[in-house]
This record gives sequence, structure tokens and C-alpha cells, in this order.
Amino acid sequence: MITITEVLFRTRKSFYIKDNDYSTLKWNDDSPKPTLKELEDERDKLIAEYNAQEYQRKRASVYPEIKEQLDLLYHDMTAGKGDKTGEWYKAVNKVKTDNPKPE
Repeated sequence: MITITEVLFRTRKSFYIKDNDYSTLKWNDDSPKPTLKELEDERDKLIAEYNAQEYQRKRASVYPEIKEQLDLLYHDMTAGKGDKTGEWYKAVNKVKTDNPKPE
């Protein structure tokens, strides 16, 4: 879960906050202080962005290691299978098919 403090770290660097309690927020300069609603809106935006990239995190965890992919590519090229019939393509396509990008 993304906290208001994490949102503050992304938007401002010059502040003090105790125990993630917005009422204790102190700015170390004279800049205008965003409202709690503005910070919550920014937090909700960050959460939506994070959730929208879930398929990427799933794919990254199941793709073959780069060295394995390079070996597959080498063997595919040697066998004249640098197209959709090659083992590298099949392995990567399976990951993408099993973890589709949302529309």
C-alpha cells in the first residue's frame, strides 16, 4: 500500500512527518502545503499506475533468464528458425499469452 508519506517523498523532499500522520507534517521551507485531498488523489493515481503494470511484474518473474533466451536464439538461428517457429519465440510468446497486457 502506498502511504501519504511515500507520496510526499515523490512530490517534496523538504518536510518532516511523524508516524505517517499528516497532521504532524512540517515543511522545511515556505512552499505552499498541498491539501490532504491532493495527496490522497496523487496516492490513488500512483496505486492505479502500479496496478496497471501488474502484468509486467508477472511476466518478468516467469521469462526465461537472459542467458537462456540467448541460447535459444543462437540455436534457433543456427537451425534457420529465426521466425515464429523458433523455440525462443515460443517461450516468450507463452509468457505473453499467459500474462496478457490489459486492453
